[in-house]
Amino acid sequence: MRFTRSFTATPADIDELGHVNNAVWVQWIQEIAVAHWQAVAPAAHRDAYIWVVTRHEIDYRGNLREGETVTAETWVPDPPRGARFDRHVRFVGANGKVMVEAVTTWALLDRASGRLLRVRDDIAAPFLER
Repeated sequence: MRFTRSFTATPADIDELGHVNNAVWVQWIQEIAVAHWQAVAPAAHRDAYIWVVTRHEIDYRGNLREGETVTAETWVPDPPRGARFDRHVRFVGANGKVMVEAVTTWALLDRASGRLLRVRDDIAAPFLER
């Protein structure tokens, strides 16, 4: 299942070069991933588990200036490997150009204990492309 969300650059997002700071792109990557989890995971899973990022791989292909909007799309193309899975994120500008692409690796933790958990099929199923 793919999930989309729009982001508009605010004055606080802009760096000294006049475009969205790289750290803001990372924040948006996390925001769309969390929004995806909140939107499709059952309440019992949201209450019991939490995800942490273990790796980001980001390609910056364009710039976004204050007031401009991008559409972000995220998806999980492959089943998890143990406690981890890769999430893809793509940001596309109003002109249709890909601005940023990322692959992030996330790990599942038990919310109460903080222990790493294997991602069961029922946890992964709502996120996998069909």
